[in-house]
Amino acid sequence: MLALVLTACFWSYDPLAPSPDVSTDRAPTNLLGRPGAFLADILIQAVGLSTALLIVALAAWGWRIFRHRGLSVFVIRAVALCFLLPVGAALLAALPILITAFHAPAWPSDAGIGGGIGASIAREAVAAGMSAIGPAGGVIIWFLGLILAVLLGALAFGLDKNEWNSIARMTGATMLLIGRQPGRLAKVIIARQRRTLPGQEDAYARNDYGNGYETAGSETGFVEQDNGSKRSWIPRRAKASTASAGQYLAAKAAQETRFAPPPPRSETARQPAATRSTAPTGTDLALLAPSPESPPANRPTGRRPANTVNEDEPVYALPGPVNDAPPPTERLSAYRDEQTEASDLQAPVPPQPAPPPQAVRPEPVTQSAGYGAPAEGEGKKSLLSKLFGGRSENDAGSASGRREAAKASQGWILPPVSLLKLPPASRAAMAPSREMLEGNARLLETVLADFGVQGRIVDLHPGPVVTLYELEPAPGIRAARVIGLADDVARSLSVLSVRIATVPGRNVIGIEVPNATRETVYLSELFKCPEWVNTTARLELALGKDIAGEPVFGDLAKMPHLLVAGTTGSGKSVGINAMILSLLFRHSPDECRLIMIDPKVLELSIYDGIPHLLTPVVTEPNKAVTALKWVVREMDRRYRAMAHLQVRNIAGYNERAAQVRERGEEVTRRVQTGYDPETGNPIFEEQSLTLDPLPFIVVVIDEMADLMMTAGKEIDAAVQRLAQKARAAGIHVIMATQRPSVDVITGTIKANFPTRISFQVISKFDSRTILGEQGAEQLLGQGDMLFMQGGGRITRVHGPFVADSEVEAVVEFLREQGEPIYDEDVISEREDDSAAGAFDAGSGGGDGEAGGLYDKAVAIVIREGKASTSFVQRHLSIGYNRAAKLIEQMEKNGIVTAADHVGRRKVLIGRGAED
Repeated sequence: MLALVLTACFWSYDPLAPSPDVSTDRAPTNLLGRPGAFLADILIQAVGLSTALLIVALAAWGWRIFRHRGLSVFVIRAVALCFLLPVGAALLAALPILITAFHAPAWPSDAGIGGGIGASIAREAVAAGMSAIGPAGGVIIWFLGLILAVLLGALAFGLDKNEWNSIARMTGATMLLIGRQPGRLAKVIIARQRRTLPGQEDAYARNDYGNGYETAGSETGFVEQDNGSKRSWIPRRAKASTASAGQYLAAKAAQETRFAPPPPRSETARQPAATRSTAPTGTDLALLAPSPESPPANRPTGRRPANTVNEDEPVYALPGPVNDAPPPTERLSAYRDEQTEASDLQAPVPPQPAPPPQAVRPEPVTQSAGYGAPAEGEGKKSLLSKLFGGRSENDAGSASGRREAAKASQGWILPPVSLLKLPPASRAAMAPSREMLEGNARLLETVLADFGVQGRIVDLHPGPVVTLYELEPAPGIRAARVIGLADDVARSLSVLSVRIATVPGRNVIGIEVPNATRETVYLSELFKCPEWVNTTARLELALGKDIAGEPVFGDLAKMPHLLVAGTTGSGKSVGINAMILSLLFRHSPDECRLIMIDPKVLELSIYDGIPHLLTPVVTEPNKAVTALKWVVREMDRRYRAMAHLQVRNIAGYNERAAQVRERGEEVTRRVQTGYDPETGNPIFEEQSLTLDPLPFIVVVIDEMADLMMTAGKEIDAAVQRLAQKARAAGIHVIMATQRPSVDVITGTIKANFPTRISFQVISKFDSRTILGEQGAEQLLGQGDMLFMQGGGRITRVHGPFVADSEVEAVVEFLREQGEPIYDEDVISEREDDSAAGAFDAGSGGGDGEAGGLYDKAVAIVIREGKASTSFVQRHLSIGYNRAAKLIEQMEKNGIVTAADHVGRRKVLIGRGAED
């Protein structure tokens, strides 16, 4: 019973179900409920696949108890089983370490198929064997462990010699049966081919057509069966048919029921002629031959005709009717083994009602025509399916099934996680051991003592790329002194770089030392995390893993904008791709639209043509300015729409608009159209509004430095307005740069971008520009970053690696679902850009007197008696270039003088000539 319970727990194990290390609101899917989920998770995490040994041992004990043989020395057998489990787990965990080409099947635990206990024992044992014997020491240790496991298994299972012999015979018979299947299958195929050839009736008759069916002796009352080497007798039925074979066939022919010939028997399996005195004649065989228009029947069955009953008549077993006839109620088992198996292979499948169509997430290459939500509880991945590489619908890589079903019901399919690369199963076994980390901690204390810093390492946190050592300094040691020793400590430890910083809220200093073997973070494993699957964030971004190996995500809707900096080769472009894929894997084009600005042409052009784009990827700086102006106009339009519905953000607007559409109401606004010629009162009209849902708009700027060099003031003003107001309108900006200098990241931009990410930079001055403190220059590159959230909290994160092939696969999947719907107004020039008046002055063209701007400038200059470019720019809130053009126009018209040697101008027209 315990073996069955463990088997049920093991079979229905789900890594996302509630367990000691998974906190979720999901209902347990284990067959035994929450206790079963907890028990299965503990066993999988501890000893992995070695749990099967426990099940086998319990089954063996139950078998002996069932056969009343008892369990001798039960305590010894239980102790042996306790030692067998970790030994078996270690043998499994050592396979990826010893065999580099070994790829373990998909396993739900990060500890590997041997569990945490097996991985620890395997690492230590293999390392000890290699250090003591040499490169072959690990293999020798493994074989010794295998011998120990066999001895422990024989002792733990408690089976005697006869039972072991029975198991050996059963195993041999099973292997022999499996080996004979190809030959038997070939016989069945040959039999089918013979049956389809015309003119084979005589051959069937010569091959003893009627042999192999159930025949009864009229004198003995038994049915004779030939089983190869020996014969057996089966009692005849109590109510046998009184009709002869000819009468039976005649009755069936009268009912127009056709029969198919059975498969021919082999020569060695033929019965003697004496035992077949009651076989059908040639006339009967003619009735048994299949007609050309009748479908062949595949299984011969014995049936009784509806005639009178007499026990003295022999019983003939004849081929059964085709599928439209009812199945037989009784059947004699007098077939040879070969004929039975051949009949089973040819047995027709009775028609069954077709199941209702269900939505299945398509593979990357194919795409179905219709989509729907999967049934509740469908697609649960069993443990055995994971062992053999199978994938279920709700795999935490396929994550978020309810959200995907909702998208599918609207005709949009989210990209599957299978488009991304999966992490190798053997990387967990290569992690540094605890003893190695503690040895590094002692070495770090010695190095710091050499530089006059006394203290002790109180804790350590290993991660995928670096390990954090928490140093508790002695009293009187200043933190700045320890931080200044980063380069010296890196040199003493023979590592690339060391980052030292204080730990907020604790009396320790964090020292981050790179690991000897760097672990690659894959985007697919982040998409399978419960935090990603169960999140309620609107614009969730997968950023990577922290120094402890925990996944890090960020909600762009709460940031609300993101500033990214990093030098060439730091992983900045890969990080941008991971952020874009995070949006594409969660949102349809109706929920999120993208505007990509790529002055470098090569970074974001791969996304051209996906349905999420509002406009083709912008590569020209002048069109980038135009696109940002359009975003500002769209922001103002959304603000007016939200004000009309009296909501505060885009979420409230979409919710209110959905309610209005459901109720069928009509929303109108009152607009003045003119004046009454008689009374002079204004005339108003009611105009109906269309409340379409507003998607999120994410503006991705890959290189800010190139734009600032060509149109700095315009870009700065546009980004400033978006950063200040666009959050409530559902518009967010992700801005990246390779050169985080003060002329690119101005004070205005830094003030409105509280959330920033810094990859590796060249100097500590660039680190201070982007983060406000040093430390980014000590990063390792290749995705290593510092993530500063709102409030100044800085977290070290290792970004996921996204290959170009993965991006291309996702983009191709999205392109297959439809063409993008571009908005031509995004990059089209406008002469009058009133909505973007705050930065419209830098367009560099147009008439200076357009819109009365020149008249206003002249009036201000005459009234104040001052004339300068900065004076006009400040009073009219326009750009510097336009203010300079206005002053030049005034100089041409004789209103002001030319600038003197210090740049001053005099106003030639007095205040009385203002009008």
